[in-house]
Amino acid sequence: MIYLKMYSVLCLAVLPLLWSHNADAAAVISIDFGSEWMKVGIVSPGVPMEIVLNKESKRKTPAIVAFRDDVRTFGEDAVTVGVRFPKNSYKYLLDLLGKPYDHPLVQAYKQRYPYYDIVATERGTPQFVHDENTRYTPEELVAQLLAKAKEFAEINHGQQISECVITIPGYFNQAERRAMKEAAALAGLNVLQLINDYTAIAINYGIFRRKEINETAWHALFFDMGAASTKAALVEYKNVKIKDKGYVETVPQLQVIGVGFDRTLGGHEMTLRLREHLIKAWEENGGGDVRASPRAMEKLLKESERVKVVLSANTEHYAQIESLLDDKDFKHLVTRADLEALCSDLWPRVSGVIQRAIASAGGSGSGARVILAGGASRVPAVQEALRNAAGTEPSKSINADEAATMGAVYRAASLASGYKVAALNVRDAVLFPIQVVFSRNVDGTDKLIKRTLFGPMNPYPQKKVITFNKHTDDFSFTVNYAELDHIPSEELKRIGALNLTQVALKGVSEALNKNTGDNVEHKGIKAHFNMDDSGILNLVNVEFVAEKTVTEDEDKDSTLSKIGSTISKLFGSDSELPEKTDEQAEEKPQEAEKNNTAKANETTPDKQNATEPESKPKPKLVVLKEPIAHEEKILNLQPLDSEQFKSSKAKITQLNTIDRKRVERETALNNLEAFVVDAQMKVDMDEYAQCGTPEEIEEIKKLCSEVSEWLYDDGYDAPTEMYEEKINALKEKTNSIFYKHWEHRERPDAIAAMRSMLNSSQEFLKVAKNMTKESNPEKDVFTEVEISVLEKKIEESESWLAQSIKEQKALKLNEDIKLTVDSIREKMANLDREVKYLVNKMKIWRPKKPAKKENATETVVEPEAKEEDKKEQEENADAETEKEEKVEETTTEIPKLGDEHAEHSEL
Repeated sequence: MIYLKMYSVLCLAVLPLLWSHNADAAAVISIDFGSEWMKVGIVSPGVPMEIVLNKESKRKTPAIVAFRDDVRTFGEDAVTVGVRFPKNSYKYLLDLLGKPYDHPLVQAYKQRYPYYDIVATERGTPQFVHDENTRYTPEELVAQLLAKAKEFAEINHGQQISECVITIPGYFNQAERRAMKEAAALAGLNVLQLINDYTAIAINYGIFRRKEINETAWHALFFDMGAASTKAALVEYKNVKIKDKGYVETVPQLQVIGVGFDRTLGGHEMTLRLREHLIKAWEENGGGDVRASPRAMEKLLKESERVKVVLSANTEHYAQIESLLDDKDFKHLVTRADLEALCSDLWPRVSGVIQRAIASAGGSGSGARVILAGGASRVPAVQEALRNAAGTEPSKSINADEAATMGAVYRAASLASGYKVAALNVRDAVLFPIQVVFSRNVDGTDKLIKRTLFGPMNPYPQKKVITFNKHTDDFSFTVNYAELDHIPSEELKRIGALNLTQVALKGVSEALNKNTGDNVEHKGIKAHFNMDDSGILNLVNVEFVAEKTVTEDEDKDSTLSKIGSTISKLFGSDSELPEKTDEQAEEKPQEAEKNNTAKANETTPDKQNATEPESKPKPKLVVLKEPIAHEEKILNLQPLDSEQFKSSKAKITQLNTIDRKRVERETALNNLEAFVVDAQMKVDMDEYAQCGTPEEIEEIKKLCSEVSEWLYDDGYDAPTEMYEEKINALKEKTNSIFYKHWEHRERPDAIAAMRSMLNSSQEFLKVAKNMTKESNPEKDVFTEVEISVLEKKIEESESWLAQSIKEQKALKLNEDIKLTVDSIREKMANLDREVKYLVNKMKIWRPKKPAKKENATETVVEPEAKEEDKKEQEENADAETEKEEKVEETTTEIPKLGDEHAEHSEL
């Protein structure tokens, strides 16, 4: 509760930083998808930042999907199914996403949960065998959970949602990132960005501390221990100058400068060890072979998780399970010391994560604040290990569970159209260095050349260009992970295949031959790469580049030169990495651009011939570019092809259709049951019974009894159409009675409102009669015609009301209504229109200025009124103003229809 109150205050504080400048802007969401939980944030017009509640009104949902008896469930419902039928409940799916079947984490998953039947797909990824006819891949199951998160947001905010930002572990490789985007596409979501979870936390921390960010850099170390893994990120905050649309602007920036991680150090590992401890306690007491029962193992896992959470705040607690196995109960005392002893080898790994984060920053970040995040960071032993490693007390100033969600939704608002957010430049860092490898013939032998494309902790998003300037024929190159010495050996096994893609180029010699001549200088083959916001590497294009020296006259006639110059401008901002020998130092991208420009200037004839007479044509340097055809082949985990995507999409669509029909049927059944009970109760009440004939009341009672008996006999298996048919039949019989009851109940209030309006109108009429030219020449606001029209309208309304009341009283309660609320409302609207017309006219009326009398050559001005006359005029004016204000205050609003009338008004 303390965190919730704190977050309410923080969200109010961030309102000035984020607002919608378009009332029709579409809502966007963030999904913090973890191994154990998923949380959803939303930003929409009028709701800047908040957590979406699930159907249980909770702020986080177990990331579990289950199937039982053709019913698909999520979250807490899926947990309940999983306890009884573990094989039908799928969880910890993030550990399987984007991995081949033989991946170490996939094999470890199979050992932890032996009741799952997991086999390999055609493309080598794992899939769950649900039954003889159904199999689910991790991407399909994750897609269903993402779609459920989208549904939560749509239900809460009543609008369709299509765009999102999804958090992922920062250690995800290229295949894992592509797999998450595929899952989102299957869920019908457009991913604005995949954001590293620690970066989202850093955004959340930074947006509330914008005032602290200045030209002097300061650092924060975010330690995030979740269910499955642990990450530490060293982040630098400072103001930087950014050029945008020709303007240089100073904006705050966060840049990730160091990262450490451990994929298997998390709260779930502690839970598994505690479960093993409870299993041994059970076996020592002769409880039987609990490992052979998936249901019993699942009960132990759930109880171990509960006890672990309790021990974070208590020194001891009992683990107890009813009917664990063979109707035997289990109870065992667990102390915090027991848990810490079971996990004694885990605590030193905490310091290892911190040390790797600091080491990867190259010594930067001294004096950094240590910030705790992640649910498992609440374990006292973890905090003690962190305190020893960092040498300072960790701060708990952010919501450990929701910081990533809130940071990601802020990022979503900054990327979506229709929202304006306070600038916060975000620069993430590459964890796994990427290099380009190719061969080149040197002195008759092929030599393998390696060039670093993205080094460790290189910032992204960023564009890079690598130049091949020695190749004259078609060739190929590969893109790989490399220089991974900073990654622990255990983690290297979990990265997966190190070879990413192979690119084959075609038409190189043709491009070279097409651009030859004495005034043409070849600049090589340039491959343009882009590491986008999601950390996914893309090969943008490959092109041959040359520089041609032409005179100004030739340049005017050269269409090719014009096109080349235009294209050159398009790529002018790209960073370049020219090909180098092994001995040459690597040029930074920005420096490479400067060096290329300097070389071009040195060889430009314009400079050499600066002293020549102006009459001679001046040479000019033109950049020529020729696209090179290329074929890119992914070497690691293959993405879904179009047929596989369609097949998975159709499977999910079918499940959604089944769910929708089930919900429609359940809703129709609930509506029918509720209507039968409501109708039976009402017709037994005198106030409703008097609104119908005895025959009608008896017929309704009989019909309700028949429907009720049918429901309890065979009705619960009936189709949706049958429920709708029966409820429509009941409504047809009851709506007339319910409508008459509503009219009789609401009529007195409507009559009272109209009488009040008539009284107010009469008062206004009295005042208005004194504001005509005939009665008061100095205040001729209204004409006699206007006064007479209002007077006639009041008289007609009073007469109509009196006559209608008389006629209605002569009728029985079950007869057709003569004086309806709608008719009263209509009469009031007509009268109100007349009164408002005159009131508005009175508001805009201004007295005429006194006329000036002219006499021959002199202008005679009327003498000023005496002091006593002035005072009397002011008092009269004040009295008139008070009357006007009184008239405005007594104008009566037309009453609105009640809910019950709205339900039956169509009849």
